[in-house]
Amino acid sequence: MANSSKKKTKVSASKKGGTKRAGSAPPTSGASAGAPTGFRVRTYQVGFGDCLLLTFEYPSTKKHVLIDFGSVRLPKNAPNNQMMLIAQDIAKVCGSEGLTAVVETHRHRDHISGFSTDKKNDPGKIIARLKPKLVLHPWTEDPNAKTDAQTATGSGGNAKAFVGRLDAMRAFSGAAYTEFQELQARKCPGLAAELGFAGENNLPNDSAVRNLMTMAPEKNHEYLNCGMKTTLPSLLPGVKVWVLGPPTLKQSQAITKESSVNKDEFWQLQKSTSNFARSQHFSAGSEWTKNLPESSRWFRRRADKLRADQMLGLVRILDKAMNNTSVILLFEVAGKRFLFPGDAQWENWSYALSRPELKALLTNIELYKVGHHGSRNATPKTMWTAVKGGGTNLNTIVSTLTGVFGNEKVKTEVPRSTLISELEKNSKFYTTEGQTALAGEVAFSF
Repeated sequence: MANSSKKKTKVSASKKGGTKRAGSAPPTSGASAGAPTGFRVRTYQVGFGDCLLLTFEYPSTKKHVLIDFGSVRLPKNAPNNQMMLIAQDIAKVCGSEGLTAVVETHRHRDHISGFSTDKKNDPGKIIARLKPKLVLHPWTEDPNAKTDAQTATGSGGNAKAFVGRLDAMRAFSGAAYTEFQELQARKCPGLAAELGFAGENNLPNDSAVRNLMTMAPEKNHEYLNCGMKTTLPSLLPGVKVWVLGPPTLKQSQAITKESSVNKDEFWQLQKSTSNFARSQHFSAGSEWTKNLPESSRWFRRRADKLRADQMLGLVRILDKAMNNTSVILLFEVAGKRFLFPGDAQWENWSYALSRPELKALLTNIELYKVGHHGSRNATPKTMWTAVKGGGTNLNTIVSTLTGVFGNEKVKTEVPRSTLISELEKNSKFYTTEGQTALAGEVAFSF
């Protein structure tokens, strides 16, 4: 991956929830002695998406954890079979050991589309053959959500209602993506492109979800929320793992919404001017808008924009809510910590940051995987202050692609320029932006 920091560090590149459901037992770890002597993070070039392979090196073996595998936009210079090449490389790196665990941070396509098995040669089939011993999901993905308030998925009826709303909105996203295609065909200016991205990213991903649910025995799936203990350390001797997010609805109601402005925590923006509550509703494809006289065609353009604005507003709501269901994992090896927050935004982070014992863990961070591809509200300043103030040799990695999401004019572009400047200034910063190799790697020794 590219290193855009003034602090140069060599990076090698490849040329090519809760708790488990009742009755489950932790998988066996297999034979491996001692603690890791090395740790590698392999970041794949998936454009706008995430795919990270963590390798824990032991004296006589290696263990691998895959965090996400998805993309919604590949770089222009990437081959059409980039995702298959990545899956093949993951299999090569893992070798006969296979995958120790797979982490689905959340259900967005840019994080799980690579797990798809719809087509004969889809890359998800290669990942499934690596037979992960454990699969980790956010609590909102539990297919058997309970009503017991003591379990990760059991925050009562409100939790089930929240999960139900996510499912309903995912279905709506399919209609939004179809709307985008119609607007694109009619060359509607303005919101069509962002509507297309948001709609596509929130499509149901049924094939990928089914693959994730079946690539390990049912008893070896965990549905995580903040503070829950995972059995992953039993598979990784000498490694500590904390789950810092997402909170359940019992822990925090904040994940059900997303703030548009938080001047204390966001990498500054100006308030969105979009009106998400317009009451009028025009069908963009209806007959009466198709054959308007020349003098009235301005009205169709206005109707198109209004329709796109309405649908984009609804899909944005889902987009933010889904990001706030992201699993946040913190690994520790030999006193050094490595932070992987998926796309968690402020509402997800706020609960862990309000708990002194959890906030205290954000010291001695050696590596931070930058949240949500470098967006303005996924690296809260409270969290960042704790991380960069730990006095460690801090590395930061962002997997991103400019021009896909957000708007620079209203300071919502991803990656956010002010955040990138801060990361470059206060860490050894690596980005996949411009990375021509299939993968970049950062290595640590203990």
